[in-house]
Amino acid sequence: MIGRLVAPVWAAFATAMLAASPLAAQTSDLGAAFDRALGTEPRSPQSFDAVYETSLERRIAQLADGTRGRIGVAAIDLSTGRQIAVLGDQLFPMASTSKIAVAATYMEMVEQGKYSLTSEFPLLVAVGSARFSSAVAPVRKGEHMAAIDLIELMITRSSNPATDALLAAVGGPAKVNDWVRRQGIREFSINRDIATLVRDDGEFDPATHIDRRDAATPRAMVELLRGLYQGKYLSAESRRVILGAMSRTSTGKRRIPAQIPLGAQVSHKTGSLNNTSSDVGIIETPDGRAFALAIYVTGQGARAAREERIAAIARALYDGFNADAQRQILTNSVAGERATQTGG
Repeated sequence: MIGRLVAPVWAAFATAMLAASPLAAQTSDLGAAFDRALGTEPRSPQSFDAVYETSLERRIAQLADGTRGRIGVAAIDLSTGRQIAVLGDQLFPMASTSKIAVAATYMEMVEQGKYSLTSEFPLLVAVGSARFSSAVAPVRKGEHMAAIDLIELMITRSSNPATDALLAAVGGPAKVNDWVRRQGIREFSINRDIATLVRDDGEFDPATHIDRRDAATPRAMVELLRGLYQGKYLSAESRRVILGAMSRTSTGKRRIPAQIPLGAQVSHKTGSLNNTSSDVGIIETPDGRAFALAIYVTGQGARAAREERIAAIARALYDGFNADAQRQILTNSVAGERATQTGG
């Protein structure tokens, strides 16, 4: 078998040698003939430029340029399933965007009858302590509040004491991670309570360093949002509680909502830590479609610059997905007219 495969190669080589002249050809000529026969001559790549299938992909890649710090983006049109991503599989600090998963974990326990929305828990208020002085930052118990109020504070105002109250109620970060894993989401991990996360913030620069702790990929976060919105993980009532709070978020007005047209509904959750700003959520269009998106921005010089980048990316995604929808409507209309004309 090997002999049959090699024979044509040597035949081609012999033909190339017979065609070479003069007989005193240089060694380099022989090598070139050999390469031509075997197809092993060096080839220069046509281009090293990135290739994007659509103008939307090209626009998002331009806006998510990481020369001044890493930027991660993932988005999905929940009507068509079309996805866009830039560094979508790279880990970024979740900061407070992780609070969506804390709320979801608690709501599952409500559905199981372990808690209710009126169950009360104390706020866990951070007590001053030196960075890295303990594995877990000290806290003190504050006012007792109903879970529904803790969720509202945690999501709409990004309250850290309310978050740590619910995080303790569900059993800590490991329980939240377990809930996320059971939904089929892998690249997501909460490792510290919020008091510890904030106290020890700044250990690494997220613009140049990937810390696997308290981190998720943009794609993982979008999967969490998609499943939550579509009712895959929780009941309709639990979905209403979480998404309702996200629709009332008062933080991050200069992030995802900043450039979205009036008439669209934005339900989102922000996150901020050292040299990183983020926003994740659902945008519902006036005509009833919805997009899930997650945008994580590091570096860029200042918080205002990061927020401007988030707002610009969110608007580009909104416009791009809307343009896709209009093209699809036009395509369907033309196809329908042709079918009518042909009697199909």
